Amino acid sequence: MADAALADRPRARPAQAPLLSVRDLNAWYGESHALHGVTFDVHEGEVVTLLGRNGAGKTTTLKAIMGILAKRTGSVTFEDRETIGLPARAIARAGIAYCPEERGIFSSLSVEENLMLPPQVKSGGMSVERIFELFPNLRERLSSQGTKLSGGEQQMLAIGRILRTGAKTLLLDEPTEGLAPVIIQQIGRTIERLKAEGFTIILVEQNFRFAATVADRHYVVEQGKVVDQILNDELDANIEKLHAYLGV
Repeated sequence: MADAALADRPRARPAQAPLLSVRDLNAWYGESHALHGVTFDVHEGEVVTLLGRNGAGKTTTLKAIMGILAKRTGSVTFEDRETIGLPARAIARAGIAYCPEERGIFSSLSVEENLMLPPQVKSGGMSVERIFELFPNLRERLSSQGTKLSGGEQQMLAIGRILRTGAKTLLLDEPTEGLAPVIIQQIGRTIERLKAEGFTIILVEQNFRFAATVADRHYVVEQGKVVDQILNDELDANIEKLHAYLGV
């Protein structure tokens, strides 16, 4: 029933071909079958969230799109190019960047050194100065080692680092997890600015109230499948159903 309801829902931008199209995506961790036919679209310039309980398959979906998981089947097309058989490095060169939940900051390196690590895979990567405009805290901590940064500063650095690559499609995994409200607001403002500049963002979030402030649409993930799509302006009308999905 949920799959049928999902198929019947109108697309947010029916006249525009998707920038990223995921069809019947399956993925495994070793012998464990984690994704079971995930299907959804993302259009250029959208912010789309994947919502669901812990273990639903949200992070796994991002890793499968990025090619981090070795065993996957189905179809993932980006800019009309099939990527399902490509390694992660080739997908990154195509213009997709992944910011993991654990952030991956090199603790012994300074903020500046962390920012300078990733190569530019596409033209138009952000300069360090532009990143400092988005995250002024990082300018103040330029010489600080990763171990000396707060959780919020580490998240800013992780996002800033992928912006250096030139990718315009960003996969952000739980960017607000464990952060203070004031930092969450700053991350939200940054996402809004990136969207205004034409970035496309897939956001994995537990905090649907935060997601509602930045996203156009929400896909609900349960047991490795997308089971519903909710437009942002439909959230209030679907709040009880969303609570049931998320167990809140």
